[in-house]
Amino acid sequence: MKLRNIALYLTLLLAVTALPLFAQSAASSGTAGGKATQTSKPMSSATSPSEKIDINSATKDELGVLPGIGSTYSQKIIDGRPYNSKRDLLTRKIVPQKTYDGIQDKIIAHRATGAKSKSSTGTPPKTQ
Repeated sequence: MKLRNIALYLTLLLAVTALPLFAQSAASSGTAGGKATQTSKPMSSATSPSEKIDINSATKDELGVLPGIGSTYSQKIIDGRPYNSKRDLLTRKIVPQKTYDGIQDKIIAHRATGAKSKSSTGTPPKTQ
């Protein structure tokens, strides 16, 4: 009977210590750091357009999650708006080539609407 109690105690101890490891493994498998995401990531080299960050409208925090883009580069990107294309980040020397290479598949530059399309409401301006 004493041997049975020791075996039960050791089994219980093992289960209690192993449970957090299983929970951590299960939780991380559904996130970007999990194995399931890493194995499916190489299949598509580019991010779909709906998942890309628009450099003309993204917030500083949204830009900051891009690899190699911190607070300083985020602010430089915001200050340099609007962009006609994502390549403008290089031509205007907003970010270096190495940083651009790391983010080019994760960003997009939707063109801002011009002044004409904003002010044209279909009704002529009022005259006095």
